Parts: sequence; C-alpha cells; structure tokens
Amino acid sequence: MEIVSIVLILLVAVVISGAISRMLPVALPTPLVQIGLGSLIGLVADLRVDLDPELFLLLFLPPLLFLDGWRIPKDELLKDVSTVFELALGLVLLTVVGVGFFIHWLVPAMPLAVAFALAAVVSPTDPIAVSAIAARVPIPKRMMHILEGESLLNDASGLVCLRFAIAAALTGSFSIGQASLTFLWLAVGGIAIGVAVTLAVTRAKAWISERFGEDTGSQILISLLIPFAAYILAEHVHCSGILAAVAAGVTMTFAEITRQALPTTRMRRNSVWDTLQFSLNGIIFVLLGEQLPGILSAAKQTVRLTNHANPWWLAIYVLAIMLALATLRFAWVWVSFRLTLFRAREDIPYRRPDWRLVAAMSFAGVRGAITLAGVLTIPLTLSDGTDFPARDLAIFLAAGVIIVSLILASICLPLLLRGLTMPAEPSRQAEEDHARVVSAQAAICAIEQTQHTLAEGRSDADVYAAAGARIMDLYRERIDSRIQQSGDTSETRRYALVERDLRLAGLKAERDAIFDMARSRSIGSTLAQKLIREIDLLEVRYR
Repeated sequence: MEIVSIVLILLVAVVISGAISRMLPVALPTPLVQIGLGSLIGLVADLRVDLDPELFLLLFLPPLLFLDGWRIPKDELLKDVSTVFELALGLVLLTVVGVGFFIHWLVPAMPLAVAFALAAVVSPTDPIAVSAIAARVPIPKRMMHILEGESLLNDASGLVCLRFAIAAALTGSFSIGQASLTFLWLAVGGIAIGVAVTLAVTRAKAWISERFGEDTGSQILISLLIPFAAYILAEHVHCSGILAAVAAGVTMTFAEITRQALPTTRMRRNSVWDTLQFSLNGIIFVLLGEQLPGILSAAKQTVRLTNHANPWWLAIYVLAIMLALATLRFAWVWVSFRLTLFRAREDIPYRRPDWRLVAAMSFAGVRGAITLAGVLTIPLTLSDGTDFPARDLAIFLAAGVIIVSLILASICLPLLLRGLTMPAEPSRQAEEDHARVVSAQAAICAIEQTQHTLAEGRSDADVYAAAGARIMDLYRERIDSRIQQSGDTSETRRYALVERDLRLAGLKAERDAIFDMARSRSIGSTLAQKLIREIDLLEVRYR
C-alpha cells in the first residue's frame, strides 16, 4: 500500500503542477513548478522515496528514449544532420573530457572517473523543458528540430560515456583501446538489437492481424513493451540498452509505414503514449524536488568532501560548472553554425552567425529528465562494498545544474527568441499539395472501382452511382483547390486558415446544440456520446 500511495501522490503532483504552470502570469516552465511542488511534498509530507539506480533506469529511460526516436521528424533531422551530429557527438565528447577535467580541478576531492561521470550526465539536453519555456514565445521550427535531434543522440552518447566513467570508477583502470572496442560492441550491438526487436515484433503482429484480426488494446500494449524488450535484451548481452531503445523507436517509424495499423489503434496509441510521456517526465522532476530537502539537509556533510565547511561552496561549484558548460556550448555552437548552416555556397554567400541565435541555442541546452535519471543510476557502492566516492556530491551538483539551467533559460530564452529568425527552410507547401492531389486521385480511382463492383447486377445501381459521384466530387474539389492555389503559397495559407476558423466555429455550434439536447433529455446519452465523438475527431483534424 505504501508503494501504491507514493505512486498516486506523484501522479497527483504532476497533474497539479501542470495546472499551476498554466495559471502563473509568467512563462515559468512546468519542470520548475514540478521541482518546487516535489520539494513541498518532501518538506510537508512524511514521504521518502529511496530510488534504486538500476530500477530507475529501467522504468524511465527506455520508454522516453523510444518515444523520442519514434516521433522525431526524420526528414528535418537529415537536412541538418551535420549540425546535429556535431552538437550531439562532438559537443558531448568535448563536454565529458573538458568539463570532467574542470570539475576534477575545481573539486580535487572528487576522483577523476567520478568527475567524468558527472560531466557525462550533464551533457544531455532536454527539448521538452525548452518547449515548455518557449510555449509563450514562437520558436523557429528549424531550431526546434535541431534541438530535438541533438537531444535524441546526446542522450544516448552521454549515457554511454557515463557507463564508461562508472566502469572506470569501479575497476580503477581505463584503457583507450579496450574502451574503443567496448564502445563499438555497445553501439553496434545495441542498435542492431533495437532494430531487430522492432522489426520482429511488428512483422509478427502484422502477420497475426492480417489473418485473425486486430485487437486495439493488444496493439497498444505491444508498443509499450517494445522499448523494454529491446533494452533488457541488449543489457543481457552486455550491449547498450539506451541505444537499443533509441534504435527501436527510430525503426518503429519505418515499420509503421509498411505495416499499417487500424486508425482507431493509431489514435488511441498516440493518446496513451502522450499520457505516458507526460507522466514519466513529470514524475522525474517531482522526484528531484522530493529529494531536494534531503540533499540540502545533507549539504553540510556533502561540502566536507570538498574540504570546505561552508555549504555555500556547493552553490559556487554549481555556478562554476554551469558557466563552463555554457561557455563551451556557446563556442561549439558558433563554430558548428559557421561550418554548416552559415557556410558559403554557390547560391548563398557566407554570413556571420547572429550572436542572438548562438546565444539562444546555448541557453536552450537545458538539462532535465535524462540528466537526473543518469545521475541517479550511479551505483551506491563499489565492487568491494564500500560507498561509491562522492556520489552525494555528484547528485547535488547535477541537481543544481538542472535547476540553474532551467532558471537561466526561463529568463533569457523569451528575450532572445523574440523576433529571432534562422536560415530559411525550403517551403513544403508544394510537396503537401502534390501529396494531397495524388492521394485524392487514388481515392477517386478506388471509389469508381468499388462503386462498379457493388452495383454490378443490382436493380438499384443508380443509388451507388449517385453516392459515388457525391463522394468523388468532394475529392475533385480538393484537387482543383490545390491546383489553383499552387502558385501562391501565401494565398493558400490564408484560405486554409479562414476555412479552418469557419469549420471550427460550425463544429463548436454543433457540439453546443448536442449538449443542450442531451441536458434537456431530447436525445439519449449514448447517442450524444456518439455524436460528440464524431465532432471531436473532426475538430482534432482541423486543429
């Protein structure tokens, strides 16, 4: 009962934090509200969550990384793949080495391997926190795509580096040659297992669905189990479960294209995954807040590890680490953008990167759920049973970096993003128009064939002809509107917005009328639910 009560309290805190963040007059990110609410729970309630590192890693990271890999825009990622790789791999390695040595110099009492482990966990970024911060300020889509791609890959690379650092701390030795071979096995094996698990599962469920029908609940449950299966299998053969979860998510995109699920399954599955992502991310930050009172109360003992007596030294260390991370990221983003987005090409001359853009990308490197999850996976003890050196200090510093990065981004990002532009992406309107026209033409052909098949030999064939003609006219109208507006993208967007607003106004009126009839008992509740569901589906489409 105690475990169930703790889980329910955490979920309620996540719900309340979302409501509070929307009520606040300032654009305070939800993660900060969740940390504050968790701290309040830790202070007021008699609640203490003892986190097992391995269990924490298994429960939280596979589904979150799997979903990131599944939903990240693949085409947009490939367009800026060089920038993403430079940030996700080059910057992570530079952060682990550079900031690791800096932390060891700053806190000589922290062993070098533990300093590298701390640098590894503060290297991944969190785009969800950035989205929460930028909710009230428009953020360039291309910038968000780069941040999402960077986060997906640096989550994996940072946690793999963390694994090496922990292994060095446990064994007391480190070999570059052995580490390279181990990294190759971890990476290749993890990616291969993630791809294989997803393909095997999706092929099996497609084969069963084609022959025996599809059960929506089972399909959703299977999608929830895939990341855990990939992670556990990879860890069992000593590969990277993190990379397996990411690879499984990326593969899920392509597997879904070739093996279609029922529309009901896709819609319900998206809702389930949205809820799971919201809950897991929220619980992580609430747990961080719940742990904070204990961490702060132990600050006097923790600071003694640094050969100081005043706990304020810990705040100085957090700010120093944050300054090192920000400086390193600013310099790397500047160089990366000069070599990729702003490089001279045949049709575009060289342009100097806007300092506001570089600064916004730097402040957008917010640390969040993955950093907290990673630092909590540091073992409690060494191989000989003694306490892991400076574990509490590493957790305190990582928690401090998360909070400070969130606060700085909350203050600076809205100012930097206002009016900020990036190098323009090619318009996708022509591609969208072409896709809509081709799909509409395919629909007309299918309707004509089905109409003739159904009407053949029937006395009421004219009914089928009239119904088919009415439906095909709708598709022909779509084709004509796209062809006529293809030359003026601004007019197309304006027309689409006006049409959307009018349709939404009509749907709202329909819904209000049905609710009125249901309240007055003019129609039954079952019919009202059916009609409202149809209207809701249409409104989701237009929104």
